[in-house]
Amino acid sequence: MTKITPETINWGELGFGYIDTGKKFRAYYKDGEWSEGRIETEKNVFISEASTALHYGQQAFEGMKAYRTKTGKIQLFRPELNAQRLIDSAEKLLMPAYPEEDFINAIHEVVRANEEWVPPYESGATLYIRPLLIGIGDTVGVQPAKEYLFTVFVTPVGPYFKGGMAPSKFLVSDFDRAAPRGTGAQKVGGNYASSYLPGKLAKDQGYSDAIYLDPATHTKIEEVGSANFFGITKDNKFVTPKSPSILPSITKRSLIWLAENRLDLEVVEGDVYVDELDQFSETGAMGTAAVIAPISSITHGDKEYTYTDGVKVGEITQQLYAELVGIQKGDVEAPEGWVQTVDVTK
Repeated sequence: MTKITPETINWGELGFGYIDTGKKFRAYYKDGEWSEGRIETEKNVFISEASTALHYGQQAFEGMKAYRTKTGKIQLFRPELNAQRLIDSAEKLLMPAYPEEDFINAIHEVVRANEEWVPPYESGATLYIRPLLIGIGDTVGVQPAKEYLFTVFVTPVGPYFKGGMAPSKFLVSDFDRAAPRGTGAQKVGGNYASSYLPGKLAKDQGYSDAIYLDPATHTKIEEVGSANFFGITKDNKFVTPKSPSILPSITKRSLIWLAENRLDLEVVEGDVYVDELDQFSETGAMGTAAVIAPISSITHGDKEYTYTDGVKVGEITQQLYAELVGIQKGDVEAPEGWVQTVDVTK
């Protein structure tokens, strides 16, 4: 098998998958403190078979990207929010948080170490960054681990959906993604494991993915696959669900600001009832991987709600996408503090 290198990659044909770039950042927690952390080259992680991450799901992760600008610079998009969200996830699972400043330094360091893997601007591809915090060591009882690993790997990726911004249809699931007052607002593996089966069932019926309702009443939209939901009403309001079971998306937070401050839309965060989906002229999913995935239709029971003409991307959805991606790639002026440049000269 031919080894993949930056020189052999067809950047424009990249899918959303894993490529070993050879350099990862790792830090270890033991005896009550974190090690300094360093770049390592081994892609495999060797941990005890009794690690809490394997048995009790004591783990959390993040997803973010590095972007090549037209001038060749490498940009990060709001990494402090990923650091804060990982701290929140760690606290919920009784793990020692990896400090925000150290997290940001680690992201800069691992991107700098893998600079040649950051796709060129014109390719439309990006460098996906996956920080991971897991409980390790010898623990058999249901209790927090005494040792932990913080690791960050990167991989160049193309668009999450092969069709790009092509609208697709979704199915409202009968399954729950997260429990009331559980870990729905934390980025932990269990939330994603519970979405495998309903996601497969939806795809087997020809849908792009499943939409999940609130776990308490099953009347309100919460998540779309592994992303957040938004809708544009017929009087141009940007509406998105608010619930303690929803993951606080950095993409969502950014699009809310852009909708209000760049597009002059009224923003409404609150309950989005599944039987009121006909109030929208456009709908979509938003998250780091896909940025925005337009929705052409939503099926709930025997009802199907169609948006735009079921084929075209809505005008406001397109404007929001262009604004956000433009900021991430350095083509549109960013709000203060949203972008960090990786210094590759260090």
